[in-house]
Amino acid sequence: MSASDRDTPAPEAPETDEPDEVLEEEEQDEEEAAPGESMTPKQARRLRVAAASVLLVVMGVILVVRLASRTSVLVVGVYGLAMILCGVVIELSRNGRTRLGTWLLAGGLAAALALDWLVLP
Repeated sequence: MSASDRDTPAPEAPETDEPDEVLEEEEQDEEEAAPGESMTPKQARRLRVAAASVLLVVMGVILVVRLASRTSVLVVGVYGLAMILCGVVIELSRNGRTRLGTWLLAGGLAAALALDWLVLP
């Protein structure tokens, strides 16, 4: 290495607030789905947030209907936990954990409906 090579500063990459991994992920999210794929990750996140939001409202309506017919702490507990689960799934989906959110949503809602049928009077 010569003296002139040491004196010349190396070209620097443009500075950003986000790490390279985040930038690459955002670029991938913006791309259209390939012909073999059904959705981009961004579309999947939006779909799961929308589904969990709709189910949150549905659980709220069912809670009100069930409380009108029979007041019970168990009803509030089962449907309250289902509503909390929907909120958790929304946050998981917003943070990119869509598969985990999908499994939690499906399993949690199945458990809530099973408890409603088996346990609640």
